[in-house]
Amino acid sequence: MLLNFFKLIRVKICRTPRRWYSNMKLTFHSLTHNHFMDQGYVADTLMEPLFWFVENFTKVLGPFFVLAVCALTSFVVGVTYYLGLPYWWSASPAATVGLLIIGHWLLINVVFNFYMACVTSPGHPPQGQLIPEAVSICKKCISPKPPRTHHCSICDRCVLKMDHHCPWLNNCVGHFNHRYFFMYMVYVVTGCLYIMVFGFSLAWDEVFGDGAYLQYVHEVDEEEVLIGHPVRFNHSKLIPMRERMQNGSFHPIPDLEPVIKTHATYRSTVIFVGLVVGGITSVFVALGTLAYWHAKIISKGETSIENYINKSETKRYAENGLIYQNPYDFGLLANWKLFLGLTDGRGWRHILLPSRHLPKGTGLSWETTTFEILQSDTAKEK
Repeated sequence: MLLNFFKLIRVKICRTPRRWYSNMKLTFHSLTHNHFMDQGYVADTLMEPLFWFVENFTKVLGPFFVLAVCALTSFVVGVTYYLGLPYWWSASPAATVGLLIIGHWLLINVVFNFYMACVTSPGHPPQGQLIPEAVSICKKCISPKPPRTHHCSICDRCVLKMDHHCPWLNNCVGHFNHRYFFMYMVYVVTGCLYIMVFGFSLAWDEVFGDGAYLQYVHEVDEEEVLIGHPVRFNHSKLIPMRERMQNGSFHPIPDLEPVIKTHATYRSTVIFVGLVVGGITSVFVALGTLAYWHAKIISKGETSIENYINKSETKRYAENGLIYQNPYDFGLLANWKLFLGLTDGRGWRHILLPSRHLPKGTGLSWETTTFEILQSDTAKEK
């Protein structure tokens, strides 16, 4: 190893670039190759500072993330009222009423699901009690761990059916608040699309068109205002003219300065909101992609952690010529009904309107497809 290292230092020996590259590659492998070295080990080593930061500061920064979400949402809603409401009311009062109903429906669902996702506990195994459903012992909590339960290093607790820890909620996403988290994403994405669709014509008209606040200015003919203006001086001071000549007599000139200032403020606001719309578009794309990915794993009866585990298990089974079956996958329709809590007579009203209904089960025990298969086989034998 040292010999190769010295060869790398002595560049004169390397007569060609190819030989220099070979010696450098050989030296690198001699310094790094061992039985425990692989791509995963290298990735974990490089990501260790990020893991340390997440574990030590995410809990502290969580409240600030929540305040940031609240502030951004309030800002977007305020600008929508300030710009969108007058624009659409002047265009069509009837259409404005419909837009207000849809907009408030989306806003109520966004606020409700965000609040519930923040304040609802994801569920934790009971402490100091015997848990018959436990399948293992948590190495960090040193306590029984039920199925689908994982330890959150940020909350330092085991979470029932844990999906992930969300810093924007300052809370873990688990069994009892997973639906709130997903519905919040769906309604935010829908709200972003709503703003982009119905705010496009407003932004286009104000930025590239005449705009609503210029209509009054255009009613006054500037050339007519300038005609017949006598020049009046008081020593060195210019006296502003407040009247104009029309039909042989003087008439007051409309004070356009407040109108121009109002329009300038309005135009600046619209341009600034145009930049915000770019941010809304980014949120729409990013959060829409995340919601789509969560919808895919929900369709398979998985959480984010289980998706990673099931991929590893599928690969391991395939190497042995076997097919891995997710024990919690009951099919597309059944998986969504279980996730959304559409059981015990509940319908879509509990999804389209705010609802605090709980998911099925306690999160300590779970029905599996294996159990259903055994039941059906037993029934056939009888």
